[in-house]
Amino acid sequence: MPNSLLFTPIAFGDVRSKNRVIISPMCQYSADGGVANDWHLVHLGKFAQGGAGIVMTEAVAVVEEGRITHGDLGLWHDGQIAPLRRIADFLRANGAVPAIQLAHAGRKASMQRPWYGNAALTAEDVARGDRPWPIVAPSAIAMDEGWLTPHALDRDELAALRDSFAAAARRALAAGFDIVELHCAHGYLLHEFLSPLSNRRDDGYGGDRAGRMRFPLEVVEAVRAAWPAGRPLFVRVSAVDGIDGGLALEDTVAFAREAKARGVDLIDCSSGGLMGSATAARLPRGYGFQVPFAAAVREQAGIATMAVGLILHPRQAEEIVAKGEADIVAVGREALFDPNWPLHAELALGGKTEGVFESWPRQYGWWLERREPGLRRLDGPSLPFRVGR
Repeated sequence: MPNSLLFTPIAFGDVRSKNRVIISPMCQYSADGGVANDWHLVHLGKFAQGGAGIVMTEAVAVVEEGRITHGDLGLWHDGQIAPLRRIADFLRANGAVPAIQLAHAGRKASMQRPWYGNAALTAEDVARGDRPWPIVAPSAIAMDEGWLTPHALDRDELAALRDSFAAAARRALAAGFDIVELHCAHGYLLHEFLSPLSNRRDDGYGGDRAGRMRFPLEVVEAVRAAWPAGRPLFVRVSAVDGIDGGLALEDTVAFAREAKARGVDLIDCSSGGLMGSATAARLPRGYGFQVPFAAAVREQAGIATMAVGLILHPRQAEEIVAKGEADIVAVGREALFDPNWPLHAELALGGKTEGVFESWPRQYGWWLERREPGLRRLDGPSLPFRVGR
């Protein structure tokens, strides 16, 4: 792919991705007791077959009470390692770098699976067996009316949680993952510490920007110490809250600088989510609406970034990388629509007329390569011009 930057390799530490396409974490709400199953294997495995350079798991809870829903994955005990190792091994065997996102849902824990309402648990959920559990946060402030009020974490509890993140990172290593991402976005626990709207503490873990960054940075330090030096550590942020008085871009740039100083390799730039659904914010939405956040953090903090959010088209993704707005591009729901998005994008950007299926799994490419001459006789245009029709 001599003319495409999107399909050139990139390395972070000792880990090399064959291209700059990553599949975003997308919760499936389909685990039982936090344990991965065949759904997760097939869901993630098809993205490796589809040509992504990096495939990341959904948010994986570091403690049981840190799950968003009863259906979330977890890494709070050793029995959860082997099912995740099966997935990591499959991703690697099919050409993708296996990555895992570690998280704690904070005050947004103990909620409904989205197809039941994506809100606070109700009597109907309890009848299905999804009972609520006590939740925690920086401050005893419920997310909204009708939601559980969290317990404000004390210092001993913060230390225990910090250790839980590190323990989960060690389990992720045992499970065979090459990249860890810390979830500091979308209104979950670490984001709750960063935002002045959800963090009203006065004990050194709140107040000014430095105080609000303190616990997330302690978690970064603990995970970096538990994670091998040559393996990259990413951090996902909500670059802005999109709510009056909330987290602003300059806060995120400052946090990114501090995270970089502690060994973080990349900042994954999302937005919103402090109130309501995962990315809820009063932000105008359009194609690539969060790319400017990735560009600003990259330039002002001097750290690699990931762009995410309504990146649907190959040329759009190529331009983001070519303009230096981000180092890698995340594809999420568009990959649910087309699990082969990276392979299709490579064809569309490359303009190949021969050997167009060389990058595909040989179990597929062998057949498709032999079908192509017949299609050309019928349709005329070469395959890259058929992509997306």
